[in-house]
Amino acid sequence: MRNSTALKNRGQTAFITQVAGTASAMLRGIAIRSYSPPVRQRERELIIVSGADLPKARIYREPGAGNQPTIVIGGFVPDATEVVEFQRAILRESGGVYYLNYPREGFHLPLFQAQLADLVESLNLQGERPVLMGISFGAGLVAGFLRDILPREGLAIRGLLLISPVFCVEDLVRPAEQRSGGVRMLESNLRRILTARPDTPHEVERQIERARRCFQGLFGLGSEQRTLTSRHLAIRNKIMAVIDRTSAKGGYERTMAIKEFQSPTPDTPLFNGPVLTLLAETEENLMVPTSPTLALCREPLQFHKLFPGGRCLTVTSRHPHDPVPHASLIFHHQAYNPVIAAWYRRFSAPTLLTAS
Repeated sequence: MRNSTALKNRGQTAFITQVAGTASAMLRGIAIRSYSPPVRQRERELIIVSGADLPKARIYREPGAGNQPTIVIGGFVPDATEVVEFQRAILRESGGVYYLNYPREGFHLPLFQAQLADLVESLNLQGERPVLMGISFGAGLVAGFLRDILPREGLAIRGLLLISPVFCVEDLVRPAEQRSGGVRMLESNLRRILTARPDTPHEVERQIERARRCFQGLFGLGSEQRTLTSRHLAIRNKIMAVIDRTSAKGGYERTMAIKEFQSPTPDTPLFNGPVLTLLAETEENLMVPTSPTLALCREPLQFHKLFPGGRCLTVTSRHPHDPVPHASLIFHHQAYNPVIAAWYRRFSAPTLLTAS
């Protein structure tokens, strides 16, 4: 009888948790709405020139309290709308939050840059300069945008928030002569995808399926032995849906975009305004030991040559058996949030009001 009662109670708890997760997702959906920037000239011109139906990022907006907007550019997974679930309140205190979710059916780097440029110009015309928040792969997209698009287009941004940045393919995949100490699961999968020929669709699909299982496993590791709240469950469901519904073509083209990233060189500043870069305490569990970005971020003189107005901090956990892994904004938000909130508060300081 006791066993039967325990099973019944667990079933009721699971049902209540599922309902709570669904309600949480619905509330998020009410706040975050699809958005079309008033300026879309670059996007339209690129589509006309290409003469093709290019895969576009989906842009969403969430209203905020101030006039300092943030544009969120996520990693491979989850979507930008999900990865900052536990930072949304901090971002909203400063202004509206704009999310760029990558297309499921493909990825076209020039079009993504065009969409981002159009969004930044739209905000500039409203008298606002956004913060660009790039997470992992998204930080590499931000770096390319700063290098290739921002100076040419004369756009204005307020600052950068970079979480576990991946600036180049060498951060994740080592050259053959440097592969010592074992090969990581993600590194192995990425190397197979990067060397797969696009004219062999069966091989591409096979390697993307391997990567799909890899990402599911990585997220599963993050949720092991944790008490998941309804918000965590709602996010987990959405992340798994993103992984399942991203086509082999979408995963392949997004991965190949990393080959366009350039290794950071501190010869010329990439951005002179305020920059906060946050590294996790166990970055080497995902990024390779020879990562050029990790080396640069951990050398203050070199880092400040690239970002003269920047700070680079390592986010650590209070629990020795639960260190912060790469870009763990969801499961380790308690470690990230105080640092992010303090940095945003500094935007009202007089010393930052004159930053370009």
